[in-house]
Amino acid sequence: MPKLIRLYITHVAIGFGIAAAFVGMLLYFNVATLWHLVSTSDKGLLAVVILWISNGVIFAGVQFGIAVMRLKDDDDEGPRGGLRQHVMRPEHATIPVPADEERKSLFGKR
Repeated sequence: MPKLIRLYITHVAIGFGIAAAFVGMLLYFNVATLWHLVSTSDKGLLAVVILWISNGVIFAGVQFGIAVMRLKDDDDEGPRGGLRQHVMRPEHATIPVPADEERKSLFGKR
């Protein structure tokens, strides 16, 4: 099995394990009277399974994302993009400013 597939399956299983612990804690601490709702309903087991799967998808995605971001990058040898071109920076352009008399005639008296 390729390493990436093994990495994916391993971390998805870890994510679903974390989700199982999370749902177990939700039920144990009776958050929002969840244990009472699950234990008194005939569809309680289905609700717990759906809660576990939906949280499992989230936790597995986060776990795999963290695992991928922590992979070692072998590009530490230095720059490999060729020679850098220097950007030419033009000189600042000078803008002529009209004299006071011309400015008054253009913009009116101030």
